[in-house]
Amino acid sequence: MPPGPGAGAVPDDRGAGAVPEETGERREQVRSLSRGLAVIRSFDGDRPQQTLADVARATGLTRAAARRFLLTLADEGYVRTDGRLFALTPRVLELGWSYLSAMGLPEIAAPHLERLVATVRESASISVLDGDPVTGYDVVYVARVPTSRIMTVTITIGTRFPAYATSMGRVLLAALPASTLDTYLAGLRTETLTEHTIAGAGELRAELERVRADGHCVVDQELEAGLRSIAVPVHDRAGWVTAAANVSTHASRRDADVLRTEVLPELRACAAAIEADLRASG
Repeated sequence: MPPGPGAGAVPDDRGAGAVPEETGERREQVRSLSRGLAVIRSFDGDRPQQTLADVARATGLTRAAARRFLLTLADEGYVRTDGRLFALTPRVLELGWSYLSAMGLPEIAAPHLERLVATVRESASISVLDGDPVTGYDVVYVARVPTSRIMTVTITIGTRFPAYATSMGRVLLAALPASTLDTYLAGLRTETLTEHTIAGAGELRAELERVRADGHCVVDQELEAGLRSIAVPVHDRAGWVTAAANVSTHASRRDADVLRTEVLPELRACAAAIEADLRASG
């Protein structure tokens, strides 16, 4: 519990008539920031999802105050909710990678990705979704085990690509609530990255419906010519899609059907192993 007002105060030798360094309004702003950060910090590996009451208990805030902070964080894209449970979103990566610390996903995924790469002899990655339905969504790479370089751009941890043009992005978009997805698609403006890039919102919606039904996604040279990839969802302990895993290859090495028959079973096994470790870590 944080110290109460005045606890640990530094003596002031400026004299009785000195003007305080901070006005009452400024002190309140700082206090609000501190409380907002405490709400974010209340989520961790043991508490990846919390109710309003859980957050109030963990932070020492009243339920009314906890609700205001959670709704503000949700409006800013740092928290998501299904109406009862709250959880962090990837946007808090901007605040010092708190999201990844709470999940432990990169560390858990790394050995499984390494085994997958050794088996299929192609690069493998884990990404999360970042953004909002109005400004758009990117995938952000949080774990990767490469083989040979097959893209003209370098992929490292933190690399981001538009979600609509990637296999991992489509897996993550397909898991969005219907209302959120509708808002996103209504404002979607796609960029023609290659001659194969999906044309627009209507085509993407149909593709996302297939992804949701199939449980996987193949993207064929839409992000970059010569790049073909396949992705599956990774679920957290509560069953939410929290990330996506993919295998990428050069189009000359494996066609889409081969990815589905040879790589997809190994990729699904990798995702299942990551999910089992995420559950065990809780």
